[in-house]
Amino acid sequence: MGKPTRFLEFTRETPKKRDSRERIHDYREIDIDLGTEKTEAQAARCMDCGTPFCHSGCPLGNIIPEFNDAVYEGNWGYAYEILASTNNFPEFTGRICPAPCEASCVLGINKPPVTIEYIEKSIIEHAFVNGLVKPNIPPIRTGKTVAVVGSGPAGMAAAAQLNQAGHSVTLFERADQIGGLLRYGIPDFKLEKWVVQRRVDVMREEGVEFRTGVNVGVDLKADELLEAFDLVVLTGGSTVPRGVSVPGWEEYLGKGIHPAMEFLSQQNKRIAGIDRQVDHQGEEYKNGELSAEGKHVVVIGGGDTGSDCVGTSNRHGAASITQVELLPMPPNERAPSTPWPNWPMMLRTSTSHEEGCERYWSIQTKEFIGDETGLKALNVVELGWKTENGKMTFSELPETEREIPCDLALIAAGFLHPQREGLLDELGVELDERGNVKAPNYQTNIPKVFVAGDMRRGQSLVVWAISEGREAARAADYWLMGETALEAKAVSMLLVA
Repeated sequence: MGKPTRFLEFTRETPKKRDSRERIHDYREIDIDLGTEKTEAQAARCMDCGTPFCHSGCPLGNIIPEFNDAVYEGNWGYAYEILASTNNFPEFTGRICPAPCEASCVLGINKPPVTIEYIEKSIIEHAFVNGLVKPNIPPIRTGKTVAVVGSGPAGMAAAAQLNQAGHSVTLFERADQIGGLLRYGIPDFKLEKWVVQRRVDVMREEGVEFRTGVNVGVDLKADELLEAFDLVVLTGGSTVPRGVSVPGWEEYLGKGIHPAMEFLSQQNKRIAGIDRQVDHQGEEYKNGELSAEGKHVVVIGGGDTGSDCVGTSNRHGAASITQVELLPMPPNERAPSTPWPNWPMMLRTSTSHEEGCERYWSIQTKEFIGDETGLKALNVVELGWKTENGKMTFSELPETEREIPCDLALIAAGFLHPQREGLLDELGVELDERGNVKAPNYQTNIPKVFVAGDMRRGQSLVVWAISEGREAARAADYWLMGETALEAKAVSMLLVA
């Protein structure tokens, strides 16, 4: 640790944002870099705590105080070595992670926490710019072959780790590009796709084979996959969207009502100049191209995906944008029910919200209203919430029913579980009570089939997906070889060491 009082001398400073009036006309990233001197000052705020709760807050177990200190000392190369030892893709988490590490930062008890996410992004970008990120080609191959099915962050992490273990890894993706929802779900103004492709190129040089446009379970049958590879890792994500089963849903689905991912993936393809006849899952679009231009948009769902729909609709030039959420409005400060170091329940306003939209909480959609030309409005009602015996319940508030003009409703209500038809059904893997693949230690009921990411734990964060991919790779390597040298979090030691 350098100067012990540095957290008293520097205040938290985050990157400034490009002006909203400018940025809604493009899809470039929003943050403006602080520069080396200010970033090192931000790293100086880390207290190098005796018990660093940021470790437990990070699903990857990133060694945060150590890389902060290295940045403060100007030793950026060492900072990169520390960061890369626990995180395969800090260029992703440094941009799109909600930073649970910052929520559990000890300094955050009575001062603004350390800007860990931004420091992480700065470390990896410095490493790329200065040639520190180089293909790490395994010196020895084991002769074992592994198929990873699904190229989102969990699949990419599993493939990268298993390749480093010396296995010959083939990563299958049914879409036309590698990256899963990193490629086709997250807007470019949050994660430009050259960032994803840059990492794919590194992995290819390291020896990972990529096969796109292959729908495993359809183009390549499950029995063929099991016969061709020594081990299979399933990382197909949670892809079945949650609907809104109220009157008008079936009538106007595809005629004004659309899943958020249909809208977002089309826009990402539009920016990339890629075929927009099929979606991010390789399925043909049935409803043509979607645009929010000149439309009254209602986004149903208050999470990150809903926010992404708001930002994209602003860039399309929507006539109006309204976001509605079933749950009550969170408090402006950390709620007593989520004390430090837990992830805080509190109001979050994204850059997309800052660009313009109406936000409403405690709103339930009762009916989708339209005519022969399509959707025209939503009939909604306000809800009253109360807690009884530790359980939250709601009821409709009288005389609060109203209509919201809407000719484009984007459903961002989350995902239920992975797609069962095709690969999962063919393999015969067991599912848990939520419909996810059952694999407590990443291994399914079929010994040579492992699983990771949202397909196993349900919809979650990119940082959790990377963690899952790493942990599944370690478990798989141990099963293949009887031992493993892959890095692990402490919990891994309990599972397979």
